[in-house]
Amino acid sequence: DERTQEDNGDDGENGTAQVPQADFRLPPIENERIAGATIEAGPEDHDHAHSSGTRYARILSSEFNSIVIEHHLKWAPLCHAEPGPLPDQSPADRLGRYDFHSADIMVDWALARKMKIKGHVLCWHVTTPPLVEDLSPEEVREQLRRHIFTTMGHFRGRIRMWDVVNESLAPDGTLAENVFLRKLGPGYIEDCFRWAHEADPDAFLIYNDNKVEGMGGPNAAKSDGFYNLLRDLVKRGVPIHGAGIQAHFNAAGTGRGRPPTPSMVRNQIRRIGDLGLKVNISELDVRVSKLPPNLQQLAQKQIYHDIIAAALTEPSFDGIWLWGFTDRHTWVSHFYYDDSPLIFDENYGRKNSYYGMRDALSTVAPGGTVGGGLGPYLESDYDEDGNRWGHLWMQPEPAEEDYAVSAGGGGGAGAGDSRPDWLQSD
Repeated sequence: DERTQEDNGDDGENGTAQVPQADFRLPPIENERIAGATIEAGPEDHDHAHSSGTRYARILSSEFNSIVIEHHLKWAPLCHAEPGPLPDQSPADRLGRYDFHSADIMVDWALARKMKIKGHVLCWHVTTPPLVEDLSPEEVREQLRRHIFTTMGHFRGRIRMWDVVNESLAPDGTLAENVFLRKLGPGYIEDCFRWAHEADPDAFLIYNDNKVEGMGGPNAAKSDGFYNLLRDLVKRGVPIHGAGIQAHFNAAGTGRGRPPTPSMVRNQIRRIGDLGLKVNISELDVRVSKLPPNLQQLAQKQIYHDIIAAALTEPSFDGIWLWGFTDRHTWVSHFYYDDSPLIFDENYGRKNSYYGMRDALSTVAPGGTVGGGLGPYLESDYDEDGNRWGHLWMQPEPAEEDYAVSAGGGGGAGAGDSRPDWLQSD
């Protein structure tokens, strides 16, 4: 595999990318805010290169101060999909049998480099072992509680922040009809946070969801549902400390798939912050392949810069995680289509979007201007000439007869829909 060979610790020979120099790294930001990226395998293991540093590992550790593990901390990978066979050679399909080997490698690698780690995720119906469907409500409750205690207990003192519940909302802002709602009722979300706090009273606990990034706009119902859920948890004294807004954006999206404007994002973060919660952008990437080629880099750079710069104007905003950092390793190509959604290209070269993100982070670095580069778009969706944010690349909405499908996200997404977002949208 050519890509495997190129990842194998090459320092720039044979035309491969050089390691970034320190003066070009993403700038540090104040108040312990985080600029992190997700990883999908051991950083020294891209691919099968247990060396002093692959390019993947060196860039990750030199450019970012945090990681989130994309796959190996989810319930099914820990005790269903990833572990090897049981002693009798049957598939690893029983609850309670955990394999933390891969996750331990990633966590220890990050800690050795003084990087922070966010645990992702304790309760998400999409990555729950399938046999949970066959359990009684009492058994589901006990297995979910045990999973939270087992996982958080294993990493207690090493992972200090967790996405506790992920994507419990349907597109209309109601609770998704998933296995936990059917078996346990709406109280399962509160229970998960209380169990997580009991398992590690010092951990920072987060609720995470998608298409909730902007207040108002085409996803107003879900964004309002997100806010209302958080408000109700806070009112009931549930131990929740933060909210994650995912930010998987499609620059060519229409209807519910259209990216929110910077002012929408700022307003959403502000009202959540007013609840006493911190807010992070948790899974940022920007798909561009559906745009005309001459608009792709323009749109991607503007979205990275403007959304991050707007978020950083709010005191409650405490960090950004990208969902990957190089187009060589992105979930988008597996779940959507070929695309280049991140800030480093397939050869680890910095893209325009890298500099957009760097400039956004610089607005809160020493000497920066908070909100810099946004102009009127920090407060409004339109400039003084009536141009809407993104007008140079944003695509027109489809014809009226096609709009319902586009706005509904994949034809009929709505109340109770528990499908993951990639099955609801283009």
